Formats: sequence, structure tokens, C-alpha cells
Amino acid sequence: MLDDTDRRLLRHMLADPGLSTADLAERAGVTTATCWRRLEKLTERGVIGARQAVIDWRRLGYEVEVSLRFTLDKTDPRAFDEFLEAAREVPEVIGIETFLGRVDVRLNVIARDMKQYQEVYRRRILTLPHIADIEALMLIATIKDAEALPL
Repeated sequence: MLDDTDRRLLRHMLADPGLSTADLAERAGVTTATCWRRLEKLTERGVIGARQAVIDWRRLGYEVEVSLRFTLDKTDPRAFDEFLEAAREVPEVIGIETFLGRVDVRLNVIARDMKQYQEVYRRRILTLPHIADIEALMLIATIKDAEALPL
């Protein structure tokens, strides 16, 4: 599916997503035209979704990040859909993931401080529909946060 040139391009792109096509081509050892064509093909095939900004929430004053794991009351067939729809409306929720297993959904929530987190938790999180159980994990430190793949 991927050849060595594609892998080199992807490795360099992951290492420095802000590289221009010319700089990426130079680092990968190909011409700019070849780089551009390869990136277009990888994008068309869905290997590359989009280049995006990575925002450091802490630098914007958000000091608290909590991962909330939910088990939903699945006696209602619309439980997942209704929960996810409501969770998307909470501005402090920066990530939503669904799982198979004991945990159904995980929400990543940010807040400026514990006082704001308590307010968000009480007024926005606990009012989400179909909650059977919640487990909270507060982020202390991120040790590794890499998008790199073993290419």
C-alpha cells in the first residue's frame, strides 16, 4: 500500500506538520512536483485527512483536564445517540470517544481551574442523558503525545 517514499513523506510530515511542500520534498529526497503528487494521492486515498493546528489549552489558561468515562443506561435504544448529541453541545468537552467493553464513552473536559470544573461537572456533565456510571481521571502530566506511526 505504501512505498518507502510515501513512508518518508509521512514521517517528515508527522515530525513537522508545518513544513512547506518544498521543504518536505527536500527532507524526503524527492522533487517538489513528486512530493505534491504523492501528497495528493495520499489525501485522495484517505491516508492524509487534513493538516490541523494543535492548540496547547494550558497556554490559554485551561489548567484542568479530566477524562470522564461513562457507562450508559442502554435500556433505551437511543441512549448513545442522545448522550453524544448532548455531549457535543458542552463547550468544555474537547474530545469524545466511544468504546466496546465496560466503558461506553469517554469525554475529555477542560476547565480554567477546579472551581470552573466543578461548575461544568454539576451543570453540564451530570445533566447529560442516560448516565448509569461515571469515572473521572484527572490528567496530571502528558508523558508522550505523538502522532508518529511506525512507518
